[in-house]
Amino acid sequence: MLTDLYRLLPPEGVKILLVLFLAFLTGLEREERLAGTGKFLFGGVRTYPLIGLIAYGISFLAGGDVLPVTLGFAVVAGFLMLSYRNKLQSAGTAGVTSEMSALTTYVAAALVYREQFWIATTLTVASMLLLELKGALEGLTQRIAPQEVLTFTKFLLLTAVILPVLPNREFGPFALNPAKAWLVVVAVSTVSYGSYVIQKVTKGQGGVMLSALLGGAYSSTVTTVVLAKRAKLEDRPHLFSGASLVACGMMYLRLAGLVTIFNRSLITILGVPFLALAAGSIGGGWLWSRVPDAKAGDVERRFEPKNPLELRAALGFAVLFVAIVVATHLVVTYLGKAGVFSLAAVMGVTDVDPFIMGMTQSAGASAPLGVAAAAIMIAASSNNLVKGIYAYSLSDRKTGVLSLSLLAALAVAGIAPLIWLARS
Repeated sequence: MLTDLYRLLPPEGVKILLVLFLAFLTGLEREERLAGTGKFLFGGVRTYPLIGLIAYGISFLAGGDVLPVTLGFAVVAGFLMLSYRNKLQSAGTAGVTSEMSALTTYVAAALVYREQFWIATTLTVASMLLLELKGALEGLTQRIAPQEVLTFTKFLLLTAVILPVLPNREFGPFALNPAKAWLVVVAVSTVSYGSYVIQKVTKGQGGVMLSALLGGAYSSTVTTVVLAKRAKLEDRPHLFSGASLVACGMMYLRLAGLVTIFNRSLITILGVPFLALAAGSIGGGWLWSRVPDAKAGDVERRFEPKNPLELRAALGFAVLFVAIVVATHLVVTYLGKAGVFSLAAVMGVTDVDPFIMGMTQSAGASAPLGVAAAAIMIAASSNNLVKGIYAYSLSDRKTGVLSLSLLAALAVAGIAPLIWLARS
């Protein structure tokens, strides 16, 4: 039907109708706002279409030349300034959204003349949404703390500013790629930041188990430590030891996602063990947490994650990642398989992410896939054992014994596939 209409009307007639339609929508929204407030507002269902027609007419007469259209834009902006000045004189304080939407209408009409229909329509719709969602958008300033805006800005700095300017080529004898190294930082930060945002959004909701699930995606080590300290005050050994196991199970899902991004060949080997360990520990931890404790009742969630996007921490992660890539290359060259496995066990005691991300870059290059996969499993198991020791040291005796036993069992289960992986 629209095609037939387009054929019946002259092409310029169709464009004029589109300009009138888009401008009328904006004018209608402003007219409704005027009726709701009773105050002076610029324009309505007649003014906005007239502005659109002026822009289209100037564009038509200019024949595509940008300068006359720009001069027309400046003239319309001058009239809008007079309108805004009148509002200030009558009300003392006034917003400028009506005037800005009028300028958007002018630009949209000029785009229609250039047959940029999609852009013109999108600008109009986006403008109307911003106008209609005034209350919701202004309410964000009360719901979002200033530090959260800064955190998001840091995320954009890591992803949209630094990453695109880094050279995407290899340097030196160790074939270090700055873009790939920083991409690893971005990926790990994104996963942690996503969990951080979800925890902030769900603040005060859910219990210890939700805290374990989200915290495990953020940092299973930090979550285990927090749960252990909290367990000392609650006398709920089954609940907190089970939650610690759930958090460590989430670590395997987190690692599976990161390995999938950076080395598809490696995840074909590790996918089944990772998913099996994650399912077993999350399901087993949840069932274990359901075992009745002497003290009953719900336990409130109190874990508040720290900002995961500190620039110093990101730079430190990048340096550590590069160092591990170099160390892995040297260990494989001079110490062989045993050296890689020893390095994996040692790195599991600290932060396991840089080592595992380093192995995704080394696997298939300086290290065989099977050896790299086995090293990752060793590092993860070593890390789980260390978290068990943390839980034993920081919580009450009964919770500590249960947590250490469960996480030690998970560590043993994590190295069970080594016989198969080492032969791959």
